[in-house]
Amino acid sequence: MTTIPIRRALLSVSDKTGIVDLGKALAKAGVELVSTGGTAKALRDAGLTVRDISDLTGFPEMMDGRVKTLHPKVHGGLLAVRDDAAHVASMKEHDIGAIDLVVVNLYPFEATVAKGAERDEVIENIDIGGPSMVRSAAKNHAFVAIVTDPADYALVAGGSTTLEDRKRLAAKAYAATAAYDSAIAQWFAFADQRESFPQILPVALTLGDTLRYGENPHQSAAFYATRGPVANGVGQARQVQGKALSYNNYNDADAALELVSEFRDADPSVVIVKHANPCGVATAKTIEQAYAAAFACDTVSAFGGIIALNRPLDAATARAITGIFTEVVIAPDADEEAIALFAAKKNLRLLLTGALPDPSRGGLMAKSITGGWLVQGRDNASAPDMKVVTKRAPTKAELADCRFAWTVAKHVKSNAIVYAKDGSTAGIGAGQMNRLESARIAAWKAKDAAEKAGWTQPRTIGSAVASDAFFPFADGLLAAVEAGATAVIQPGGSIRDDEVIAAADAAGLAMVFTGVRHFRH
Repeated sequence: MTTIPIRRALLSVSDKTGIVDLGKALAKAGVELVSTGGTAKALRDAGLTVRDISDLTGFPEMMDGRVKTLHPKVHGGLLAVRDDAAHVASMKEHDIGAIDLVVVNLYPFEATVAKGAERDEVIENIDIGGPSMVRSAAKNHAFVAIVTDPADYALVAGGSTTLEDRKRLAAKAYAATAAYDSAIAQWFAFADQRESFPQILPVALTLGDTLRYGENPHQSAAFYATRGPVANGVGQARQVQGKALSYNNYNDADAALELVSEFRDADPSVVIVKHANPCGVATAKTIEQAYAAAFACDTVSAFGGIIALNRPLDAATARAITGIFTEVVIAPDADEEAIALFAAKKNLRLLLTGALPDPSRGGLMAKSITGGWLVQGRDNASAPDMKVVTKRAPTKAELADCRFAWTVAKHVKSNAIVYAKDGSTAGIGAGQMNRLESARIAAWKAKDAAEKAGWTQPRTIGSAVASDAFFPFADGLLAAVEAGATAVIQPGGSIRDDEVIAAADAAGLAMVFTGVRHFRH
């Protein structure tokens, strides 16, 4: 039988959204309503006739509500196979009535954790009876409908269900209990037991958006959002206008947001990203000036890029941005005039995040490989303790440029070399298989930018250069000298550090070691 009538429904919900309207619809269809605690009260207050669960089981609710539905008359009524003679006989022998519909949503465990509740309150919000009923009803979906989401109430409000709907509801129900158990397991592992990497790492994600395609048109793709409290990320941003985000938009916008968040407490700052690598970063007195400086670093790569701001988007900056094709702009906020200017660019996506995420926050990062996942903590190292290793110490201005270049280099694909001067990137070399080539590419980009802008010399002259990992040989450092850099920041740690330091001293460079590497793959 594919379509079956609902004669008895068990309703027990924490989220009361829509439950009264559903109860009225079911009662109108002649369905007997059985309920518990607060749900029963809400239904009765609406004038509905409700049978208490204790009347059904012949056993009182007890232990502060911990035990109320864990009873054979509940689970027998859910699990009995209705066309199995032995099951039917057992139901008759033990006076068990069939339950055709279960409407359950679970104790708000994740919300309780999110508000910072004490351990005892968190434990009390671990639902036991609810998931048990959900699983029993879902297992017997051939005869029983299980609803865990108020959005699905309309499917059962008419008083009958189809097999196809029951299958879909069962799948959704098992996903709900899996996600619920995942949240509990994560809390025990990370918050309660302080484990870094538990033996089993349960992860539950919620479908946020189905995308047109993945990294390439032949790949399917979707965006899944993390559950529970999250930072103000791309997935949580409000899209004001523009086409739907693509897979590459999500990836690039995230890279841009992660980098600009490093400057959330700094002066107005702008990041321009292409293929998940920054191609221009700048800090200035105004957000418009910061955009102009970031754009000047690499005007070619900025075409079709993603722009992230650490300040609200204003009209002057919006006007400048509209002068070039841009995929996405992401900012904490935007004024009305800026939004109006962008409205003329129908395909330009504008994302508003509110507060920027904390760059020092913890958490895990995961990458799929054949046969498993690599999991690591976020690269959230704070500002490094810098050790001067050369005869000459950096000046105050050089030190500021070193810090700026180092912050940017952390977000550039390895091998990464970043030249910076006066709070702006001068040249960025990314993703090369050897550090020397990255240094040369960054210098070439700076020279090209100077020629396009009509400057008398590239901004690498008098710049600071950052390397995401140590220089294994002096050649990469000498390439920076050739480009005109006067200060260097790098982790150190090479067996040839002495050779590199000697080369820096010979060239009159100031160099500092951080002791922290920032590989990015």
